[in-house]
Amino acid sequence: MKRLIALALALVLSLALAACGSSAAPSPSASAPAESAPAESASAESDLDYVKGKGALVIGYTVYAPMNYTDDNGEFTGFDTELAKAVCERLGVEPQFQEIVWETKEIELAGKTIDCIWNGMTLDPEREANMACTVPYVKNAQVVVMKADADYADTSSLIGKSVCAEVGSAGETQILGNEETKPDANLAQADYVGKSVQTDCLMEVAAGTCDAAVLDMTLANAMIGEGTDYAGLKIVDELAVENYGVAFRQGSDVRDAVNEIFAEMVADGSLGALADKYGLELAD
Repeated sequence: MKRLIALALALVLSLALAACGSSAAPSPSASAPAESAPAESASAESDLDYVKGKGALVIGYTVYAPMNYTDDNGEFTGFDTELAKAVCERLGVEPQFQEIVWETKEIELAGKTIDCIWNGMTLDPEREANMACTVPYVKNAQVVVMKADADYADTSSLIGKSVCAEVGSAGETQILGNEETKPDANLAQADYVGKSVQTDCLMEVAAGTCDAAVLDMTLANAMIGEGTDYAGLKIVDELAVENYGVAFRQGSDVRDAVNEIFAEMVADGSLGALADKYGLELAD
């Protein structure tokens, strides 16, 4: 009898230990979903989720009339300023404008100190390959600006003379070229002077420290000629027609959301009305 009781106790103890072991050590396949869930959640956040989560779109800009500038009443305004505010309203976020150094704009964008570059940025293959750029929204051109009494026939008139442009701009590309674009053959033989912003280029030409500047037609039309601070300057040549776009981080879905809003604003006429206000022409 004692032997039977001992066998029964051993059997009960064995079953109890087996039950404890199965609950304390679940199989790897059972535990995998719980361990991977946080990683999946983190990777699921899109750039649009990130922007909406903080409730603001940080907009990188430089002072550039008529796109982003402070008017005579001390109000920060401009075509891109007003457009960005309208787009942010439709996105449901606040616009935060942050002045940047144009030459390092891509670094700031990738580092998330800004969320976009919205400042009359010329679209080109290199920028479109490295950033998420919107559809074109405004037409522009690169122009040569000189003193009103300057002797100019074509860019050959500038061989051996000093020509300035904003560093990292489409104007600089006209003079120096890049991996995608060859420079103007005549401008390549000029003495190039790089400036941090386009308005500094106008100052150089007005002061006579540079013979000419290559910059955006939109800025030139707004800032030179009769009734401006640069009444003694004029556009002497148009070099290249181009388009403006807004740049977001590579792969950003904010770009797609902004493209949809641009289409809505074209359809309802608000984008065209804003362009007319600033004397600009919408891209085709």
